[in-house]
Amino acid sequence: MTDGSGGQTAEILTRVDNGIGLITLNRPKAINSLTQSMVETLRPLLARWEDDDAVRAVVLCGAGERGLCAGGDVVAVYHSARGDGVEVRKFWREEYLLNAQIGRYAKPYVALMDGIVMGGGVGVSAHASVRVVTETSKIAMPEVGIGFVPDVGGAYLLSRAPGALGLYAALTGAPFSGADAIALGFADHFVPHDQLGAFTTKIIDDGIDGALAAHAVEPPASELAAQQHWIDECFAGETVEDIIAALRAHDASAAHDAAELIASRSPIAVSVTLQAVRRAAKMETLEDVLVQDYRLSSAAARSHDLVEGIRAQIIDKDRDPKWSPPNLAAVTAADIDAYFAPVDDDLSF
Repeated sequence: MTDGSGGQTAEILTRVDNGIGLITLNRPKAINSLTQSMVETLRPLLARWEDDDAVRAVVLCGAGERGLCAGGDVVAVYHSARGDGVEVRKFWREEYLLNAQIGRYAKPYVALMDGIVMGGGVGVSAHASVRVVTETSKIAMPEVGIGFVPDVGGAYLLSRAPGALGLYAALTGAPFSGADAIALGFADHFVPHDQLGAFTTKIIDDGIDGALAAHAVEPPASELAAQQHWIDECFAGETVEDIIAALRAHDASAAHDAAELIASRSPIAVSVTLQAVRRAAKMETLEDVLVQDYRLSSAAARSHDLVEGIRAQIIDKDRDPKWSPPNLAAVTAADIDAYFAPVDDDLSF
């Protein structure tokens, strides 16, 4: 990248048009998964634009048709965590600093949360001041499926979703729609997918309010919010075992599906996630949650389950992880507490 007015690297494209700073995540074959270099490009770029009077607002989108961003580069996470974990902890540290920067950005920051938006993709979009979803949006915090925990400040949002909807999303890792994202507090506005190009052009020509007035529509009803009655009831349990038991005892078939999904996830990951979301509910700021996230991810980098989960889902694709501890009954309070312990290089702002 050459300067703040325009330029590009292979992975990030930028330009400024009529005072609007446009950023495109540009790894379409990898659904724009974030790399260390992408994060290291975005932080100084956003800082420069924040101080540049010629830039009035920022718009973030993803290249290709598949989505904004599928998360962090999980294969890179795997190789680092199998070794000393130094590189992946460096990545997380930079990423969380970026998430905080976006959350407190002084200028309007518009995130086009089209298609797949998962994990780290949520981190660069759902803390924005203007969050736009479409009918193709498929949003998730799916970390428990690879022995990890929701990070990138996701627990800040999950813990503030209505009732127990955030806990449902965190513990199942299941994707939710654009309409669901608005109901959960992960997004603000619904724009039809085929109007996104015109929406962006309208921002450049007429500003954000004009673009929203011209293109935003009433979102469809949230299917997830419609199920809040049984979700609130079943996710009130003190432990993950209690929650699974309540789900299995419920007469809603979707509750049974949720129980099976949670039971298939890493026992330590879902146990830590439950505590993380509940602790995040009592934290005042996104930064507070990101400090917790860095402790949790640092512990995950030392764990058996993160490497094993990525191996089973991404590397070998056998979909048969051997979790350790092997089941929820074997997870102790000490196991969970260890994840929340301070680290030598605690995140600070």
